[in-house]
Amino acid sequence: MSRKDRFHQAVRNALEKEGWMITHDPLLLKVGTLRLQADLGAEKLIAAQKGSQKIAVEVKSFLRASKITDFYQAIGQFLPYKVALKRVEPDRVIYLAIPSATYETLFEEILIQDLLEEYPIKLIIYNADQEEIQLWID
Repeated sequence: MSRKDRFHQAVRNALEKEGWMITHDPLLLKVGTLRLQADLGAEKLIAAQKGSQKIAVEVKSFLRASKITDFYQAIGQFLPYKVALKRVEPDRVIYLAIPSATYETLFEEILIQDLLEEYPIKLIIYNADQEEIQLWID
């Protein structure tokens, strides 16, 4: 099993505070002979629709000296999960969870904005200290 990001538990707690039930920790995805592990799988009942919403979450901490290297790794890990989910669990939506400080600095850069426009990625912006989700970006 791969090592969990430093803020894994904080994001899990934040999701639970918002009413999400953690269904997988980690969420295993098998496509062909490959086995992938997204950090979390969660589900939330939606009363108005009498159904549920399912998500997968890849948690990133962005703690290295080079934030762009962290970004490369995050995107490189996230994209195969997104494609795998389309094949094995198409009703589950994947999010990349990033710290609020990273969002306010790195994700405001023009190049990152252009990349997110070209290759849309759903984001969860979290505050690790308060274990709260500050923003959902679809």
